[in-house]
Amino acid sequence: MPTKVYIKTYGCSFNFSDSENMAGLIKESGRYELVDDEKYADVVIVNSCTVKNKAENKLYRDINKIDKKLILAGCVPQAEKDKSKFKGFSIIGTTQIKNVVQVLDETLAGNTVQLLEKTKDSRLNIPKVRRKNIVEIVPINEGCLGSCNFCKTKFARGHLRSYKIEAIVKHIRNALNEGVKELWLTSQDTACYGYDIDTNLPNLLNEILKIKRDFKIRVGMGNPDFIPDFIDELIECFKDERIYRFLHIPIQAGSDNVLKKMRREYTIESFRNIVNKFKQEIPDFTLATDMICGYPEETDEDFEESLKIMNEFRPDVINISKFWSRPGTIAATMLQLPSETIKERSDLMVKLHHKISEENNKKWIGWSGKVLVDDIKKEKSGTVITRNNSYKMIIIKGDYKIGDELNVEVVDSTVHYLIGKVV
Repeated sequence: MPTKVYIKTYGCSFNFSDSENMAGLIKESGRYELVDDEKYADVVIVNSCTVKNKAENKLYRDINKIDKKLILAGCVPQAEKDKSKFKGFSIIGTTQIKNVVQVLDETLAGNTVQLLEKTKDSRLNIPKVRRKNIVEIVPINEGCLGSCNFCKTKFARGHLRSYKIEAIVKHIRNALNEGVKELWLTSQDTACYGYDIDTNLPNLLNEILKIKRDFKIRVGMGNPDFIPDFIDELIECFKDERIYRFLHIPIQAGSDNVLKKMRREYTIESFRNIVNKFKQEIPDFTLATDMICGYPEETDEDFEESLKIMNEFRPDVINISKFWSRPGTIAATMLQLPSETIKERSDLMVKLHHKISEENNKKWIGWSGKVLVDDIKKEKSGTVITRNNSYKMIIIKGDYKIGDELNVEVVDSTVHYLIGKVV
């Protein structure tokens, strides 16, 4: 019987794309069997995330808990300077995923292989096994142009390296030919795409939109630094019905004082200009953002500014993070706030977010239109997750398959999603 391999993935959609590629290469080799449950595996590959202590600790928990042959991958082993922590484990570095089969071969032969050298291999147009058969996660660039004082991911993913437009379009055409209906453009920062190869995000989107096929695009997180350079062109792209009206731009704090301490290269006013321009041109777009609570030296006044910003922009999605000091970052050397203060501020922010989200969602009751079945809701049998053109989550009861297109009406709402019925 072939050796059974399970890939366990933490973190962002970029990490999930890497895992899909590793699965594709393993399957292509014909020497191993992929399984979808850890308990059936002989070997477990853990694709790790280093964005927060909590995410990073999951890898160390797995190292101590999983009683199987273990291979480490992803951002944690790549970013960690003290490699002695991973002594005795094989490692697949963030740019070494094409060598996953070699690492499996060597590990099962009793050798320890740690491939951490940075390469310029592209993640495009290589074998893949998708988590969702209708969704193609498309990496458009790796790394970023930022130097945020709190971020450890840069240690793992490095400086910006954009993939060429023609390679991305070829990759997408192949995926569409395999039945994909959703394209998730992903990277550490989609807004800086192309700055190293003399192009930009709207140019890429326009080339993708030249494909005369029926599909949906979700543009991944893009920092506010670069969007003013091409905001008019980006808005025109978002008016195409094939792009979800979903904009994820992380603000991180509502105070210019804190943004400077974070070394974020934009101001609250520039963020305000981006959001207001989108609202003016595309009123029904969904705004997603990220906020950090309790950044070092954040004052009560700074925190109040963050709450004011939430009330002003009323984001539909807010990823709220308590500040976690990341070893090796500048923020880790700054004066830290008491954990009680961070928790209090986080609780206040979450409470306000839930209030805003509930009020935003109620406004969608009575809406009707076309949706795409995006996932099966595991907690409730016979219930599916769908998305409308603004990427709002609408829960529908019924025996539908992922990829089905339905006409629905929103009949109710909760803090986290809308409830609809087929019409």
